[in-house]
This record gives sequence, C-alpha cells and structure tokens, in this order.
Amino acid sequence: MRYVNVGLGSLVVTIGAWLVSNALSLYGTGLVLIAAAGFLWWQGRTLTLIWAWSTLLLGVECFAWPIATMLHVRSAGGGPSDDDMGAILSATLMGLFSAVFWIAFSYGLFKRAKEKATR
Repeated sequence: MRYVNVGLGSLVVTIGAWLVSNALSLYGTGLVLIAAAGFLWWQGRTLTLIWAWSTLLLGVECFAWPIATMLHVRSAGGGPSDDDMGAILSATLMGLFSAVFWIAFSYGLFKRAKEKATR
C-alpha cells in the first residue's frame, strides 16, 4: 500500500510542478517524479506522512505559481499588457488561496501523525 501512495503522492507533486513551470520538459518531469518519489519514500514512514509531505510540497508549488507567472511576464519583455496583469492577478489570488489551503491541510496531517506516534 505504501508503494501506491508514494506513487500517487509523487504524481500529485509532479503535476503541480508541471503546472507551475508552464513548460516542463519530459526529462524535467521525469526528474521531478523520481525526486518526489524518493523524498516521499524517505520521509513517509506512514500513509499520513506521505500525504502530509505531498500536500506541503503542493502548497509550496501553489505559492510559487504567482512568482513564476510574474517572471514569465517579465521575461516576455516590454510592459505587461492588460491580459498579462489579469493573469498575474488571477495567479496571485488563486495561488495564495490554494497555498494557504494545502499548507494548512498538511499541518493537520502532520499534527495527526504526531498524535498517532505519541499514543
């Protein structure tokens, strides 16, 4: 059961990285998938910890999404258009809202894992 959850958790983290980067290559996607699976296997001794780390990493990726969007618009050169500003605003609002949600969710999972460990 641990193999399945590590695989699913690393898939969630990889999809999040792919969405943040906007153009992650197949090699980069495979590298993120392998690194996430290795990290989750190393840190996730229980199913709760696997998903706690997965949701924490997803929250960090959601937090990085507005930053990546701003860098992408800036690298395009010139001043940002109204559409670019709308994309930045959407990424900022949704990214920060999602980041707070996933990080709070992971906090609850870490707290649950700690309570189970102390019993």
